[in-house]
Amino acid sequence: DMNNLFNLKFAAKELQRSSKKCDKEEKAEKAKVKKAVQKGNMEVARIHAENAIRQKNQSVNFLRMSARVDAVAARVQTAVTMNKVTKSMAGVVKGMDATLKSMNLEKISALMDKFEHQFETLDVQTAQMEDTMSSTTTLTTPQGQVDALMMEMADEAGLDLNMELPQGQTGSVGTSVASAEQDELSQRLAKLRDQV
Repeated sequence: DMNNLFNLKFAAKELQRSSKKCDKEEKAEKAKVKKAVQKGNMEVARIHAENAIRQKNQSVNFLRMSARVDAVAARVQTAVTMNKVTKSMAGVVKGMDATLKSMNLEKISALMDKFEHQFETLDVQTAQMEDTMSSTTTLTTPQGQVDALMMEMADEAGLDLNMELPQGQTGSVGTSVASAEQDELSQRLAKLRDQV
């Protein structure tokens, strides 16, 4: 049924749009990180950095799902063209509309699973896509990424962020000496700036 095919293609486009929206949000959050860092408000900066990374991951997930829905649409099209639409495939199609409209990645993923089972040869690619997708769930924001983003924004703002690493992460005694020198340097620079 061509209508269902259209819905799949439409959903793929919508997912792409959602991905772009997340990209925009990520940019906005990054700008907020920069502002907070400039004001020296690290707590707020961290929250926005976490949001930015969450949006980035979400964007990737939407994009992956879009590609997956697209691939299923192509296979459905082939099935339609070859008149190979089976009864069970028609059954899967029935509840499709609401799921696609929900833009809920888990539900759409489950729906795509059902579709893909209808195609005897489940290509390896889809399975791989699923693995990568589940490993970049959008709920966890790795602290390393958050710290890196805060540093990046500080760099852009031309600030020196001496972020204290949690105990145990300092490489060796050498680093603490280096950071002491760094502090001394920063103080000298500050004095120089005052004199200008």
